[in-house]
Amino acid sequence: MNVIQTFVSRFLILILNFGLVIYSTNMWGSDGKGIISMVVADLTIISFISNIFVGSSVTYFASKYKTEQILLYGYLWSLLVGITVPLILGFSRGLGYTPYLIGLSVLSALLTTNINLFVGQQNIKMFNLYTILQQAIHIVFLVIIIYVIKLESVNAYFLAQMGCFGVLFLISFFQVLNKCQLSNINISAKIQKSLFAYGWKIQLSSFFQFLNYRSSFYFLEFYRGIASVGIFSVGVAFSEAIWAVSRSLSVVLYSDIVNSDDRHEGIQKTKISLRISFAVTLAFLIFVIILPSGFYTIIFGKDFQQTKQIILFLSPGILAIAVSNIVGFYFAGINKLRILNVKSIIGFLFTLISSIFVIPRFGILGACVITTISYCLSSAILLWKFYQMTPFYLSDLFFSKLELKLIIQKIYYKR
Repeated sequence: MNVIQTFVSRFLILILNFGLVIYSTNMWGSDGKGIISMVVADLTIISFISNIFVGSSVTYFASKYKTEQILLYGYLWSLLVGITVPLILGFSRGLGYTPYLIGLSVLSALLTTNINLFVGQQNIKMFNLYTILQQAIHIVFLVIIIYVIKLESVNAYFLAQMGCFGVLFLISFFQVLNKCQLSNINISAKIQKSLFAYGWKIQLSSFFQFLNYRSSFYFLEFYRGIASVGIFSVGVAFSEAIWAVSRSLSVVLYSDIVNSDDRHEGIQKTKISLRISFAVTLAFLIFVIILPSGFYTIIFGKDFQQTKQIILFLSPGILAIAVSNIVGFYFAGINKLRILNVKSIIGFLFTLISSIFVIPRFGILGACVITTISYCLSSAILLWKFYQMTPFYLSDLFFSKLELKLIIQKIYYKR
């Protein structure tokens, strides 16, 4: 039931997110979409530092320590990082959107603390609700700011997102507060050390994986201009939309594993998630690839006629990441984080070195090829380690005839 609910919520998020992408590309063009992509990229970099205390560490230790103690470090760290890091970035790079970045960083981190607490408490329903509302309320605020307040610049996008994060944090804060006892709040060196030790390891992996995903943005901006980032980012947005299934399964799997001591059961659940992720991702890829090129131009505007070609070049890597995401969350759930760091660093180094030589010459399509090879390389490392540690074979990616027969029977009888 949790898997189905999470998949449905991710599907709704996919629709809402693409609504935002379509609107932003038509409203502000490739330049505006490029600016949004760069701000979101900077926000993501900041979130990796914030998530040392507010990310997976909150989920992992939610069943091991008192909620009040975890939240104390999460909220304090959110404020510290959310203010200082954007100021450092703004000073060093002369960014014109530093005030927005501060607001987004602080509010996003505070909200993330509460959402990850829900996952750690196996309250997947509440996690799904808040992930949907992040997109839905963002759209509501955007409509109000543009059509009521009449602010039509790209800044409206960031103001709407800040309003969304702020409202959702306040609502979730009072939900969490109802189950807390202020008398339990205290400074604990042990808890601080545990949160940091787990958090920095998993965030190091996530940070290098992000650089693997996004470093092409910075190279494209430097060599080909901000418009090329906007065009490429739409293809990447399709990648991340297709990963909705993989991420849905990963969240539920991670929550189950951190709350269970049965290693064998965790492996079996991982294999089931692998099969579902592989099959559904492949189906989505086939669908978006067979759509005509003109469809993307009609939806996103004349600047985005390369979108189908970008998705086609990215598709092998998209499928590889959809599978390896599942395995990555399995390793995170059993606190085996070293392999996550290794695969992310190797993938990033390949992307970094290749981009220097390929992107200046081949531009967007060069970035696609580099990204795909990097995705496949890092995924292969993770799957090889999973193969070494568990009874895993390539056949585990496919449904057996018996499993397919049971699925068809269930669908038939439901009708």
